[in-house]
Amino acid sequence: MPGAGYMPKVTAFGGGTGLSNLLKGLKAHTDRVTAVVTVCDNGGSSGRLRREFDVPPPGDIRNCLAALADTEPLMEELLQYRFEESDMEGHSFGNLLLTALTRITGDFGTAIREANKILNVRGKVLPSTLEKVTLVAMHTDGTKSTGEAAVGKSEKPISRVELKPSPGKATAEVIEAIRGADMLVFGPGSLYSSVIPNLLVEGVLEAVMASKAPRVYICNVMTQPGETTGYDADRHLRAIEMHSQDGFADYVIVNTGRVPQEVAERYMRNGQYPVDTGRDNLLGRSFELVEGDIISRNSFARHDAGKLADLLMDLLLSTLAPDSFLFKEKKG
Repeated sequence: MPGAGYMPKVTAFGGGTGLSNLLKGLKAHTDRVTAVVTVCDNGGSSGRLRREFDVPPPGDIRNCLAALADTEPLMEELLQYRFEESDMEGHSFGNLLLTALTRITGDFGTAIREANKILNVRGKVLPSTLEKVTLVAMHTDGTKSTGEAAVGKSEKPISRVELKPSPGKATAEVIEAIRGADMLVFGPGSLYSSVIPNLLVEGVLEAVMASKAPRVYICNVMTQPGETTGYDADRHLRAIEMHSQDGFADYVIVNTGRVPQEVAERYMRNGQYPVDTGRDNLLGRSFELVEGDIISRNSFARHDAGKLADLLMDLLLSTLAPDSFLFKEKKG
């Protein structure tokens, strides 16, 4: 494990609960985590605020800020508090806070920077782009779904996704976070609506592939109805490669732990199934396959944040040459 005093720089890409869960584990190891968050959400509270106030969707940003905030538990509870009555029904306090900060500062990017300060975030949370983009999915039957909410509800197999009206440009902070990272992490999270959209933003993929930092893909624990029904880990990765390039990942992490039966049965009633590793298809490829029992033992079928972060830190240490400064500092 990293030695005392060393703070590795990890840049993680995604959105939703997958990324926020990972961040909770990473912040136990380092204060130099940057979360690059997709801004395609158009459903629920985020969608309403996007339409009514013409701001980028704040929901995934809120989740990541709450995950990295170095504050009392009450503050996280406050950010995630969701109103259940009157015209406020469905809105979370954190979404309203980010919207208000945007109105006050006049800029969504500035609002997020201020929120990072207010919440004493251990690291940094950044939107992948500040431009207004919409997710569009092309389905295998030739139809399209427009908007993240529609994509998630379509339950149709997806052949490809795009960002419209243009991919949007990555912010300078995002490019800097990629260039300065010791490790680049993709997932876990919704394959087509959280992980891949970040790679479609102009400038991101080029910076990622130019970086010398190891690129790690963390495969999901469960499939998603329609979106990834029947997908094993290999097919998840091939979808990413189709939207980026072959040889995208240096390491692929898959869970080998068994989802508790009662949890799996509850998810399967909603059309979600444990992701098969598809191990035979993953072996012999250009990346290193990393397997481990990293499933949470609580009531949700997701990664254990602590185990996953520990695995990533061990992996980072293993990638460094023994004579490198970072290796010596870690070992010291």
